[in-house]
Amino acid sequence: MNPPRQTLGYIRARLAEHGVSPKNKLGQNFLIDLNLLDVLLEAADLQPDDLVLEVGCGTGSLTARLADAAGAVLGVEVDSDLYRMVTSLLADRANVRILFGDALKTKNELNPNIFQILDELETRFGTKRRKLVANLPYAVATPVIANLLLCDNPPERIVGTVQWEIGERLIAKPGHSEFGSLAVLVQSLGHVEIVRRLAPSVFWPRPQVDSAIVRIICDPAKRAAVGDVRAFRAFLRDLYVHKRKSLRMALVGWPGGRRSKEQVDALLADMGIPGNTRAEQMDLETHLRLSRRVAELSP
Repeated sequence: MNPPRQTLGYIRARLAEHGVSPKNKLGQNFLIDLNLLDVLLEAADLQPDDLVLEVGCGTGSLTARLADAAGAVLGVEVDSDLYRMVTSLLADRANVRILFGDALKTKNELNPNIFQILDELETRFGTKRRKLVANLPYAVATPVIANLLLCDNPPERIVGTVQWEIGERLIAKPGHSEFGSLAVLVQSLGHVEIVRRLAPSVFWPRPQVDSAIVRIICDPAKRAAVGDVRAFRAFLRDLYVHKRKSLRMALVGWPGGRRSKEQVDALLADMGIPGNTRAEQMDLETHLRLSRRVAELSP
């Protein structure tokens, strides 16, 4: 079965057929440029032994193409109308499962049903790698990416569309205005790049901002260097709770418990870091070193 061509005409016809309209609150902006769908798939480099997670199935056009290239696909769709459309379209695809529900259990945790189904599909189809490939809804893109990186069985890569602003944050370097906890976390666990900038005109309905196709290749060696990835995320959250504060003031007023200025000054001096340094000025390695030393400090 040839997958449907996700053109503007096709999407409008499908939605009209089911009496459905795009829901702005769910971030439903359909990618209608077929060339850019090809770019997304090329960046994913799908193989027959890949297991793909897609968050936000839309009309199912991309889902069908993923199913053609990969061993198995799990799509997650929170919109009941689109869920019915997708399950109807892909009913004859034995290697596709569609989960109705939110991809997130909480802001800091993915829906556990996702991992249960991924495990089932992995066993059934003998897949070897997990990947996220999706036109991600704006509202959940950042927490989905972050929580996937932190899970016990992270994907080999993440390829998806995000707001341009989020793309800039993902690739930002120390000293850049967009550099912060998200950049440190993602870059400490993998290699991230912007594959293509996307104008609003390539989506329907048109968003108010530019978007980007981003690719994150997870790096097991980097992950091993971080160690406890969830503890590192918690450290970054607390470090950047008041961005632009000096390190000295941030560590003294640490959310998990205040520390004495003498303690903090001694730690920073031992690490060779001036107290007036701001977190966003430090490189990745310094963030890692500091997280380990802060964990040793008594509040």
